[in-house]
Amino acid sequence: MQKFNLHKGLVAPMDRENVDTDAIIPKQFLKSIRKTGFGQNLFDAWRYLDAGFPGQDPTSRKPNPDFVLNQPRYSGASVLLARKNFGCGSSREHAPWALDQYGFRAIIAPSYADIFFNNSFKNGLLPITLPEDQVAQLFDECQGFPGYSLTIDLERQVVIKAQGEELPFEVQPFRKYCLINGLDDIGLTLRHSDKIKAFEAERLATKPWLANTVPGGTAA
Repeated sequence: MQKFNLHKGLVAPMDRENVDTDAIIPKQFLKSIRKTGFGQNLFDAWRYLDAGFPGQDPTSRKPNPDFVLNQPRYSGASVLLARKNFGCGSSREHAPWALDQYGFRAIIAPSYADIFFNNSFKNGLLPITLPEDQVAQLFDECQGFPGYSLTIDLERQVVIKAQGEELPFEVQPFRKYCLINGLDDIGLTLRHSDKIKAFEAERLATKPWLANTVPGGTAA
């Protein structure tokens, strides 16, 4: 998982409340057993005027010129500004995958659906919660100034505006530790790989019959 410490990025405003996970990554794209390739179908039903399907060449699609991510001024945005209850709906982990693979590193919103919030941290995406009035002001500034960027300092837990104003945010220490060090659940486990190997070696030495299996994987 990519480490997150200090990030400065262009901001894109998603000016809708209750954006659900089916809007973030529609259900027809969940058939893949891989964890990659979802970025091109982020907000698919809103980004394109034609219906999308898995494996489709994105260059053959008809982009919706009115959708925010298709506007040239937001090209390359890596910070998504959203309204309340972002990520509601089903619990699909593909939603933060799609956001991350599109290029977003952080989201700023007044509130999130719990499962989406948790899934984001596990996949290296930082969901920042700020008061609704602060988010509303960020929307005004973002829409009023082309090229609007923010700096996110996770170590200090602040969002920094261009003029230097800092907006503090809360994050649980364990989640912060994982993001700063780039540790997902597998990475956390692999920190103890030496102990795991030692345990397996000791178990094999004391119970060697566990190494013998019959077809089907049942212990002999």
